[in-house]
Amino acid sequence: MENPFKYSFNEKRYHTFNYYLKTTYGRKVSKVILDGGFTCPNRDGSKSVNGCIFCSNAGSGDSNPVIARTVLEQFEANKKIMDRKWPDSLYIPYFQSFSNTYGPLEKIQGMCDPFLSMDDVAEVSIATRCDCLKEDVIEYLDFISSIKPVWLELGLQTSNDAVGRILNRCYDFKDVKDALKRLEKTSVKVCLHIMDGLPFETKEGMLQTVKDISHLPFQAIKIHMLHVIKNTLLAKMYEEEPFGLISRDAYIDLVVRQLELLPPEIIVERLTGDPIKEDLITPSWLLNKTTILNDIDKLMRKEDTWQGKYYE
Repeated sequence: MENPFKYSFNEKRYHTFNYYLKTTYGRKVSKVILDGGFTCPNRDGSKSVNGCIFCSNAGSGDSNPVIARTVLEQFEANKKIMDRKWPDSLYIPYFQSFSNTYGPLEKIQGMCDPFLSMDDVAEVSIATRCDCLKEDVIEYLDFISSIKPVWLELGLQTSNDAVGRILNRCYDFKDVKDALKRLEKTSVKVCLHIMDGLPFETKEGMLQTVKDISHLPFQAIKIHMLHVIKNTLLAKMYEEEPFGLISRDAYIDLVVRQLELLPPEIIVERLTGDPIKEDLITPSWLLNKTTILNDIDKLMRKEDTWQGKYYE
């Protein structure tokens, strides 16, 4: 069956991050996870002290194999680890832990500036929140994006604010839309994060989130499956009163339906989570990431569907 999807050079029927990187740089590009030493308004008491219910004590930076004194030390150490698998690649410093624009401009500059002159750094990626983007920070990120492409990764999770309050997210969908409107005037690229399987959210609600964002100004998306990890508020909730999670087959079908609603040019950076086995409580099927991705591909080929098929 011929692949009808134009943003692909293999069997994939969605716009993979790998396709974007290889067509942009012509070689392998690896993300290097870093901890910029920031916190979050959901942690320091500005809005809450508990964080989002699914977030770990590492602020979602659990997969960082090296925690060193400086970001440059982390970068060099993690690069050596990645070079064993992908020698001679380019790199994207990815500031993943907590909210990496939540602080004074000088600290953010100190985090980013060392990487701007590195020949083997292709782009810079910064995870943060929509409510942590002051004007001077946006102006700085816009300026350095003329040196290296800059990505901001913004957590949305859901467009349903009632579910967002259950997550203890402490901002609304309107706040995300306002941030995107401000960033649209710059050269900064945005990757939105959404999460499937949230407590009390229906399949229709998860599809509605994709419909709600499909005409917003962003360039990439990460789709995560809710999973319960140790030492989180979600784990405590689950232990006190276990709740149902989406089955593997239902998740695969849901992701395909979400891809059909996305604009075809949106880059898909992730279609499932990457939990650490020792920390994961449930669902265990998430540990088999490759087979999940393979089965998404199989279902799309079987149904002869693709990203954007039903985008309006």
